Amino acid sequence: MDRVVVAVDGSNLYHLCKLNFGNPHIDIGKFAEWAVAGRTLIRTYYYNCPLPESADLAQQAGQQKFLAALKRIPYLEVRLGRLVQRERRCPDCQAAHVFYEEKGVDMRIGIDLLVGAHADMYDVAVLVSGDADLCEAVRAVKNFGKHVEVVEFPTGTSRELVETADVIKPITGQVIQSLFFPRVAP
Repeated sequence: MDRVVVAVDGSNLYHLCKLNFGNPHIDIGKFAEWAVAGRTLIRTYYYNCPLPESADLAQQAGQQKFLAALKRIPYLEVRLGRLVQRERRCPDCQAAHVFYEEKGVDMRIGIDLLVGAHADMYDVAVLVSGDADLCEAVRAVKNFGKHVEVVEFPTGTSRELVETADVIKPITGQVIQSLFFPRVAP
């Protein structure tokens, strides 16, 4: 039976679920089970960045609670990058707009996939990201004789990443409904 590693780009998953299904609140443990599809789960890696200190305190507390809950999921490791503040000027009005950019997440995903492939840790990597920046890592993993499956959302998944994968795992509205956390009544 295939040994499977699931690599989840948390920010990407959040935004793709929100964009495609209007709900970003996915149960990562159930999501990994769906991705593994009855094979042997070796490990789930969840990648994200902590919110900046300037973020709303309730949002920071919510993220910390979420990350703590993730750490209680068996065979799941949380890997954190960092957010870097950037500024961009509007070409029309010259107003400065501050935004945050993730750093270290894609590189960490690629490195973890490659290290695991080299160590023969897994047979199949399931990649949950829509980011074309990971295409070279996917090609390198395949050169180790490993298989790479990419979870494809209806919109927002890079065409190049889809074409680089060995297998596409399309996620539909019907599938995702069972993976959301139940809504709590007010």
